[in-house]
Amino acid sequence: MITLKSLAALVDAYGDQLDQPVAPFRVGDREIDTDARPALMGVLNLSRDSWYRESVAATHAAAVRRGSVLAAQGADIVDIGAESSNAGTEIVSAMEQTRQLVPVIEELAQAGVAVSVESYHPATVEACLQAGARVLNLTGSGDDEAMFGLAAAYDASVVLCHIEGTHARDLHDPATNPVASDPVPAMLEQFERRLAHARELGVGSVAIDPGIGFGLAWLPDPAERARYQGALLLQTFRLRGLGVPVCHALPSAMDLFGEEVRSAEGFFAVLAALGRTGIHRTHEISRVAAVLDAMGDLVAEPPR
Repeated sequence: MITLKSLAALVDAYGDQLDQPVAPFRVGDREIDTDARPALMGVLNLSRDSWYRESVAATHAAAVRRGSVLAAQGADIVDIGAESSNAGTEIVSAMEQTRQLVPVIEELAQAGVAVSVESYHPATVEACLQAGARVLNLTGSGDDEAMFGLAAAYDASVVLCHIEGTHARDLHDPATNPVASDPVPAMLEQFERRLAHARELGVGSVAIDPGIGFGLAWLPDPAERARYQGALLLQTFRLRGLGVPVCHALPSAMDLFGEEVRSAEGFFAVLAALGRTGIHRTHEISRVAAVLDAMGDLVAEPPR
């Protein structure tokens, strides 16, 4: 349960991490001080399997339109993917992902929209970076060597997601991916190792994503799952000792919020902001921007 007492106990236990400095996050030629103003990452899905219907664009024109709208609403970055991470949905080949992603990225980049690509295929990532993507949202860990090399070669920033398997689609077996009561120590260990590797290969700007939107499907009670996610959002600041911003894919908690599901990410944004999240990845840019503005976290600086 989130109470003032529980928040006070959290600060008592880990408060020395609250003010640890973190590096700015670079998006193309722009550096964002995420402590001065958290960044917003809008979601654009080219996969029809993605359950968040408002984020799905079924045609090239619809994708470009949604990306432009997200940027106009305040998204600092538009994150584009072509395969759903949901269990049982269609696996999209690297060739097909490239075919769908590249024309959308080219048009948005030419319009001045800062684009992130989400894929675990090195060939697709390279094509997207050539097309103008400036950030790699790496929701896999099976090809770190190739991915970090590509990011360095194209001077792209990387969002590193905490993934135990090779990519998000591997995370549906509770026997191999149990939910830990306190996952932060394991996150710190994995992130520290992968951050060092990324820097060795020349990646200049990195953020980390604890991955709380992945691998929690076997928590049987939706309320229990949401409490677990909320607790980790509040404890985001425990990762600040790594010296880089923390990015969170804000939960949607469809089972809890029901017909008000589009309000869920705004609620979780409150917890994420209290935990000192630097980058909020959301399907609902305007709602989350309004919440952060009301909390005093957003300032008048324009996205670009």
